[in-house]
Amino acid sequence: MSEARGDPSTLRTIALTAAAMVAFAANSLLCRLALQHRGIDPASFGSIRLVSGAITLALVVRLRAQPSSPGRAGWLAAVMLFAYVAFFSFAYLSLTAGTGALILFGAVQLTMLGAGLGAGERFGPVAWFGFVLAAGGLVYLVSPGIAAPPLLGAVLMAVAGVAWGVYSLRGRGVADPLAATARNFTRAVPLALALSLVFVASAHADATGVALAVASGALTSGLGYVVWYAALARLSAMQAATVQLSVPLLAAFGGVLLLSEAITPRLAAASVAILGGIALVLSQKSRNARG
Repeated sequence: MSEARGDPSTLRTIALTAAAMVAFAANSLLCRLALQHRGIDPASFGSIRLVSGAITLALVVRLRAQPSSPGRAGWLAAVMLFAYVAFFSFAYLSLTAGTGALILFGAVQLTMLGAGLGAGERFGPVAWFGFVLAAGGLVYLVSPGIAAPPLLGAVLMAVAGVAWGVYSLRGRGVADPLAATARNFTRAVPLALALSLVFVASAHADATGVALAVASGALTSGLGYVVWYAALARLSAMQAATVQLSVPLLAAFGGVLLLSEAITPRLAAASVAILGGIALVLSQKSRNARG
């Protein structure tokens, strides 16, 4: 076990995964802030997010020394990226943060868990215990504020979760994460702009809303997804699904810091359960039934 902890490739995977989760949590906070204060409409937020991400990634790809490889992500990944961004933004017009996070990551879990089982992945007892512990911690964290969600918002967020699960699965095994992510963003831009045209009558944006959308696209989305694709190369589908349970927790702590909310005993207990469960899952190697 000490050997595994000292393995440079293992440490790199842990660092990449942690960085990606922090980026996702920050991205969630930026989106909530922009939409909750009505500084921008969801279609415009999604378009600016994707355009700024595409520009940033194109510049990074051009400036690096390594030539881009062809890649296989293709249009399916781009469509899934667009679907996630669009449905996520519109869902948060009617859902509370806790309800939205629970629906989103529940859908992600089901999508990636189903894909992993279909591909022959299996968990041992310890890893299954970790998965249940992490999921239980997430439910414990968000359950006090959960009421019956609006049906439309719940459906939109569930679709966003499925799209994100598929997008993550498409990223596994990509040889050049940076180039693949840049292509995905570029291909998703026309879809987002078309959606903005559909909702042009309700379009609005102030300087703060635009700035939050640009930050979301260029930093926490574009560069964050590059890091996530790089981490996915060494994560099983179940591991990738489980580790994302930390995002609502990190976002909750971000809310504590940004909104001066108290750190409650419930939040502390959920932290131990979620992070402890993730650690158990990542410490176990899932067996591939076809190997």
